[in-house]
Amino acid sequence: MAEEIIISVSDLETRVAVVEQGLLQEVFIERFHTRGTLGNIYKAKVVRILPGMQSAFVEIGQARTAFMHITDLVDSHDLVMHERGEKPNHPPITDILHDGQEVLVQVTKEPISTKGARVSASISLASRFLVYMPETSHIGISQRIEDETERNRLKALLARIHDAGQGDGFIVRTASERAEGDEILRDAELLRNRWAAIQSDAKARAPALIYEDLPLHLRVMRDIINKDTARILVDNQDIHQILEKFLNDFIPDKRDCLEMASLSVPLFDAHNLEDQIESALKQKVPLKSGGSLVIDQTEAMTTVDVNTGAYVGRRDLEETIYRTNLEAAAAIPRQLKLRNIGGIVIIDFIDMINEEHKRQVLRTLEKGQQTDRVKWNITEISDLGLVEMTRKRTSESLLKMMCEPCDACGGRGFVKTSETVCLEIYREMQRKALRYKGQEVLIMAAQSVIDRLLDEGSESVAGLCHHLGTAVRLQVESSYTQEQFDVVLTTSA
Repeated sequence: MAEEIIISVSDLETRVAVVEQGLLQEVFIERFHTRGTLGNIYKAKVVRILPGMQSAFVEIGQARTAFMHITDLVDSHDLVMHERGEKPNHPPITDILHDGQEVLVQVTKEPISTKGARVSASISLASRFLVYMPETSHIGISQRIEDETERNRLKALLARIHDAGQGDGFIVRTASERAEGDEILRDAELLRNRWAAIQSDAKARAPALIYEDLPLHLRVMRDIINKDTARILVDNQDIHQILEKFLNDFIPDKRDCLEMASLSVPLFDAHNLEDQIESALKQKVPLKSGGSLVIDQTEAMTTVDVNTGAYVGRRDLEETIYRTNLEAAAAIPRQLKLRNIGGIVIIDFIDMINEEHKRQVLRTLEKGQQTDRVKWNITEISDLGLVEMTRKRTSESLLKMMCEPCDACGGRGFVKTSETVCLEIYREMQRKALRYKGQEVLIMAAQSVIDRLLDEGSESVAGLCHHLGTAVRLQVESSYTQEQFDVVLTTSA
């Protein structure tokens, strides 16, 4: 399916949208005052070792210390074994690291919420066609390249590259499919030269930034452009020139796709992307049939609830449920990708009895994730209709990046009712009955709470005042949220 990449650059941020047939698939945002650290290489200093967790905290010069596990220190071959379910014998982390030690690390996961970055001592450098791993001999080919003849050709190229080096490792990326051998060999040489420069700079004293990954607009050219990319639109002349040079040097077959957009209308507005981004921040996602998804992001996981909503179907209940689940399974991969949701995801499909229906829904879900550049793991549908899955998380979700917890509700998504707050005020007055006796008390609260005290709660207030021997004055505070109130003494009796 033809794909468009739309790049909007302002003085404060760069935004990149990946669009298919007018529908937003992914959005990437980089703000200039908070540039991302993913892929950056640092000279780090070990500040704390946790032997019981086989982990360490290292200082990389950021606001929060970075986290490193023993699996981030071992050879990448051991990591492959670990992923396959084998259990390599890792040495105690104290045998590898000690407090104050300096070590070269790379950020593999951005700081998320209150957690610092995740870093690894297994360095990798990416180019258009290759991922270079200078400190391991592992070689591999992207699983997305399925043609056996092409895989054999790339294996032969890898053998030439690998023999020419000093036991370093390479992974051939999906973009290498059908690429000229000379281009791939040139990438290998560039990566080796880059690593030599990094090693030279790594003599700096920790903590220090040694290598900074490309800015967003160039990372997009390196990582996202593929054979389906039909158009690249950009609204900044300087960035257009940079991208033009990059494409000429590295991806000449895509240079004709690059266009300078008209500046008469904001680029994202012209393609109806602002509204689609706004929708991606909402909890509820309507489905065409009338059903809906309800997506809740929490600290531990994300839940996706599938509802039939207004969809009543044309046949029996089982068919209605199946059609709703099928549509939801097709929509969920795009929503997770668009919202950049990672970690554990629990999908609550509507309960199905027919086993074939369950298989079809799961197959649709798996098919949708095949176009995702991020790694997924999906389980079977449980007896409760739940699917447990994970999606690799490397940075904050779109919601966490663009929004912050509500001051009024503290991130709960709910505020106490005016009735609840009135009852809290009564309890506060009862708690300090002796102190208020014979005094005038001023109750300051939001308009809705004062209205309730004057209306439904007026008799209760009068009874409480009589019981405590206290006079009460009510005052609306427009700056207070519904949950805020103060009960204070004014004058002596």
